[in-house]
Amino acid sequence: MAETPPMLSVGLVEKDTNGDALWVWCYPTVTTELRELLLRKCCLSDENDVLHTFVFGQFKRIWYYITTTQVQDSTALSKVTHFSLVLTAKDFNPEKYASFGRVLCRMYMKYGNPARMMEGYISVLTNGICQNEENGSFLMKDYDARKAYLAGSIKDVVNQFGMETIILYTALILKKRIVVYHPRIEALQEFTRTLPTLAWHRQDWSILHPYVHLNQNELEALKTCAGYVAGFTDLKVTDRPDIYDVFVNLVESEIIVAPHAQESMTMGKLHKDIGQFIVQSASDPEKSDGQVIKVIIWHYVCLLNFK
Repeated sequence: MAETPPMLSVGLVEKDTNGDALWVWCYPTVTTELRELLLRKCCLSDENDVLHTFVFGQFKRIWYYITTTQVQDSTALSKVTHFSLVLTAKDFNPEKYASFGRVLCRMYMKYGNPARMMEGYISVLTNGICQNEENGSFLMKDYDARKAYLAGSIKDVVNQFGMETIILYTALILKKRIVVYHPRIEALQEFTRTLPTLAWHRQDWSILHPYVHLNQNELEALKTCAGYVAGFTDLKVTDRPDIYDVFVNLVESEIIVAPHAQESMTMGKLHKDIGQFIVQSASDPEKSDGQVIKVIIWHYVCLLNFK
């Protein structure tokens, strides 16, 4: 028998021809609090009409993956202009759930019936596979967690911030609260998902909260975490030093250590030496991201031995 996948639910949000975005279906169920959050995360309720085809994030240890599609030439969905397929799960794996989300979206686009999607969802839930010649197949075991951890480029992060990367490295090692700002969700998620790689020895992506709104419930949930990497698209987050020790402005390639965290983030010659080694390694075109990670791990061991 196949191992039970860590999926929790599948849901559907529709935007009709009147411009209203509504939560229309879910299996098996989600809490009212989570449903309100998912409606906020899917771009169908935004006033700016920017279509984000895929977003992901975490709320209270539940990961969500939202695939959004524009309806074109579908007789089954004549009164719908867009819809978002929402998957919730216990694990971090954006590529896996983006792929499965696309398969389910094609099913719904063709039939306009959530029951068809539910059949595919239950098939993956019980057997780890969804086979459909017309709408594409999905095999759960094709998506390894380590591949998801390595999907981002640590070389890009280091090459963008140079020696200041050591601030991010130190903050992660010390389990500090890192807040990242960028107005574009896709850029924000790509960057934030890569940062835990700097603390590869932990392989802990539960610290990642790549898409957070300045919403009271979300901020209160974030504050319960000891350390994290949190992404925001609203620049007003700069006015909330109570939720970060280190602030990263991706647009300006700027890293700021909050005054209250500066003493605990004090770095000496060893930190600077580690930073130089990481920068040199990342700038080497012959080195892969995996090789750069090995350099980071080796220097972390050196840091432990120094202590």
